[in-house]
Amino acid sequence: MFRTVKETARAVAPVAKRAASSNVSQSTSSSSSSNIALAAAGVAAVTALTSMNENKKAMCAVEPVDMAILKELAEIKKVLANLDPTSKILGQIEAGLAANPDMIMSKHFDLSYYNSLSDGLKARLLACCKSGAENHDSGVGVYAMQPSDYDDLKPYFDKVIRDYHKIPNEVKHVTNWDLATVADRLPAGGKLDLTKLGLGVTSMRVRVGRNLASYPLPGAMTKEDRLNMESDMVKVFKELIEDPAYGGNYYSLTPGSPYEVSEKFYQYLVKSHIMFKDMAADTYLASAGIASSWPFGRGCYVSADKGFIVWVGEEDHLRIMCMKKATVLNDVFDRLKSACDTMERICGNFAHSKSYGYVTSCPTNLGTGMRASVHIKIPKLTAGGSDAKAKAVARPLGLSIRGMGGEHTPIGADGTVDISPSARLQIQEAEIICALYEGIKNLMEEEKKA
Repeated sequence: MFRTVKETARAVAPVAKRAASSNVSQSTSSSSSSNIALAAAGVAAVTALTSMNENKKAMCAVEPVDMAILKELAEIKKVLANLDPTSKILGQIEAGLAANPDMIMSKHFDLSYYNSLSDGLKARLLACCKSGAENHDSGVGVYAMQPSDYDDLKPYFDKVIRDYHKIPNEVKHVTNWDLATVADRLPAGGKLDLTKLGLGVTSMRVRVGRNLASYPLPGAMTKEDRLNMESDMVKVFKELIEDPAYGGNYYSLTPGSPYEVSEKFYQYLVKSHIMFKDMAADTYLASAGIASSWPFGRGCYVSADKGFIVWVGEEDHLRIMCMKKATVLNDVFDRLKSACDTMERICGNFAHSKSYGYVTSCPTNLGTGMRASVHIKIPKLTAGGSDAKAKAVARPLGLSIRGMGGEHTPIGADGTVDISPSARLQIQEAEIICALYEGIKNLMEEEKKA
């Protein structure tokens, strides 16, 4: 790790300059290995240049800026501008691996596999890798663009998937919502009753990510695709609104839509945790193409009782959620299953892979696409405002702990946290809800011991 931006620039500039001097006179229209090396070195150099420019005033107060280095890096930036797009992104991937060896996308990117593909599959693979190529601080850095990407590019994606989900052998996901198949894990009567664990009325939520098989995934959608998909979903929501079990309204962000809401009302929905935030501000989703054409084709359906919400056009086509303040987990689980069946009957099949289950844009959500969570108070395990001890206890139980507002948010002042089973893939839906109940039981026992 270099101590200053200036030291970084001095280190990478000669490397990139050597690459440039050996390649700049050659054709830059094809993705040769030399052009890829040039791009990789150049990306590192331009990163230093950009950082130096941003910090120039602060650095001048400490040490003079070496204008020769700035000039050298600016020249390299011009060379990069003339490279073909393929060399550029391959160079970004290589530079990303050097900058962040733990990024899953670049760690498993194999140039020999890439070169074995047809031109069409090459382009698809690079499109999937674009977010991580442009954002070297990514943890995963890859998003599928088509429902069939996970199967068509399986030699690459399988390594990514098994790495993230910690699956050592072949992945074979089974979809199963039937609680009768896990009867041995259920309390007598089959009810997952939280009062039996010493809890009262509890905030419960179960959600799934789903994509329609008839459209590209969000990263590859055109503006027209987004509008057409929203139009298809409006037909679904009209049926739900007419159904007394659902009712409610659809709120669209699409300019000119009959269901369009004002900016003020949109912000109210966001603050009420009903609607998702402006995706255009997310650099990772923007690089992946997922945030493109914002806000067209985006919206959310909310049932009359506000216990059933569907996001349209976020990271996946649909984020389907059921929530309730109650004591029996079956209530939200069963309602979500019924709602998913109803929606799929009306709008057509959800994208599904034989190996990986329900298809999602990000490989982290593959399989069930499900997150089942509750808010519970564990003041002893969160004493001092830290969730470190709670996470240490929860991890062996297969649980994730978050703040009340989701990932990277603080725990409640009274020790309230959001807990959910960590697994998504190679676990059945019925097993997830059982794992949540068992996890609550075990975590509450640890809280008593603390």
